[in-house]
Amino acid sequence: MASVTKITKEDFGQTQDGKKVTRYTLTNSSGANVKILDLGGIVNEINVPDKDGKLGDVTLGFDQVKDYEEKPGYIGALIGRVANRIAGGQFTLDGQTYNLFINNGKNSLHGGKIGFNKKIWDVIEQNGSLVLRYVSPDGEENYPGELSVTVTYSFSEDNKLTIEYSASTDKATPVNLTNHAYFNLAGHGTGHIKDHVVTLHAKHYLPLDENMIPTGEIRPVAGTEYDLTSPVRLGDLLDKVPSGMGFDNNFCLDNNEKLDMVTRVDHLPSGRYLEVCTDEPGMQFYTAYWLADMTGKGGAGYGRFCAFCLEAQHYPDSVNKPEFPSTILRPGQLYTQTTSYKFGLL
Repeated sequence: MASVTKITKEDFGQTQDGKKVTRYTLTNSSGANVKILDLGGIVNEINVPDKDGKLGDVTLGFDQVKDYEEKPGYIGALIGRVANRIAGGQFTLDGQTYNLFINNGKNSLHGGKIGFNKKIWDVIEQNGSLVLRYVSPDGEENYPGELSVTVTYSFSEDNKLTIEYSASTDKATPVNLTNHAYFNLAGHGTGHIKDHVVTLHAKHYLPLDENMIPTGEIRPVAGTEYDLTSPVRLGDLLDKVPSGMGFDNNFCLDNNEKLDMVTRVDHLPSGRYLEVCTDEPGMQFYTAYWLADMTGKGGAGYGRFCAFCLEAQHYPDSVNKPEFPSTILRPGQLYTQTTSYKFGLL
């Protein structure tokens, strides 16, 4: 059956080096829509109804290309070649040591100096979906191998944004892709996320060292502030997390790496909920402690605890932790992952 999703496109400006940026809008028959940039595959808007039927934008973003280029936070963007932190910006693969760009304390974060979030992706429209492609050259950001990446965005009649990733390589290389959308179900410019209620199906999490790198231990959440297996209001918990900085932690999902619903977030005042399904083994739950005060779309103020991220991925620093699920992709293998975000009404 043909898709009923309508796709339109418009100019969104240009990068500082003169490359044109295009914004694509995927709209379903109800009028709900998502807007995607070819710059970094950025999710620029997600407009879904509240309990009164009024459409509202529930993801952080900017109105201008230069803000995506200059402001921190990786807001809305595809992340690669390797999401999250690599300890010391270094790893050894098949006997060869690779040194990466250090951009997060002592670590390499989210692909290095110029990650996939800063690239212009090739885009085609296919059966109501948006298919983005990028070929990362051998040696880009000092990663080995030419990596061919395809990311497909779809938006369904029931307001579900699905992101399907695939990648192949001509040399062994680490791969860990995700999307760094920031959500606030009250609306992107409404401030603190304290009234969101979170359930995260993970019986274990990864403790971190002083450099935000997993220690290698996989620790039960039971009896800790990291136990989100039953619904928890964020306003009751953010200050109680031991660091005092809210969440920026990888949770080890209970999905056995099969596509399943792993996280639900309810927001009673707006009547919206978000359900996240993924086949990835990990979920980085981040409550935006490190997000600098900045001006977003329509003059909205963004800052600490104004949104949350649910980044489905393999575990951080897996390339240096053989006990973690492997992120190494070899020639002849196909990397795949699927994550969906369904927006509904309570």
